[in-house]
Amino acid sequence: MAKIKFLPLPSDKVDELRNGGRDAYDCAPERVRSSGGGNPCRHCLDFVPKGAEMLILAYRPFDHVQPYAETGPIFLCADECAAWAGTGVPPILTSSPDYLLKGYTAEQRIRYGTGRVVAKEDIAAYAAELLDRDDISFVDVRSARNNCFQVRIVRSA
Repeated sequence: MAKIKFLPLPSDKVDELRNGGRDAYDCAPERVRSSGGGNPCRHCLDFVPKGAEMLILAYRPFDHVQPYAETGPIFLCADECAAWAGTGVPPILTSSPDYLLKGYTAEQRIRYGTGRVVAKEDIAAYAAELLDRDDISFVDVRSARNNCFQVRIVRSA
């Protein structure tokens, strides 16, 4: 079974957004205070602490605009946080009972038939199963209820 790795948003992109960069819709990120659990930062892959400032912005985790390049809202810690470097399933994938996983090709196209709502305890196993396939380059995890992008999973060395 494939070894997997959960990828945080790139630190350079996060720094750009924190310092006045524009989101996928060419808007400035909104700055608000976190209400606590339910505000997953896509950089540290943990929850923005209650009362801490956070950014809300439109994010497209794909290189180019194309029919399969879904865009949606995400949260980031407004203050500096360390990029996730942990092993195992990150904290942001523990607050819901299940998540939507989809496999994508090297051309960043959805591989039909791979989309599945998976119980949180089965995320790693299903992602590894998909990444065992030659036609799958990465797996995106999204909210099963709101379809928000959570994290990308790739093969690990």
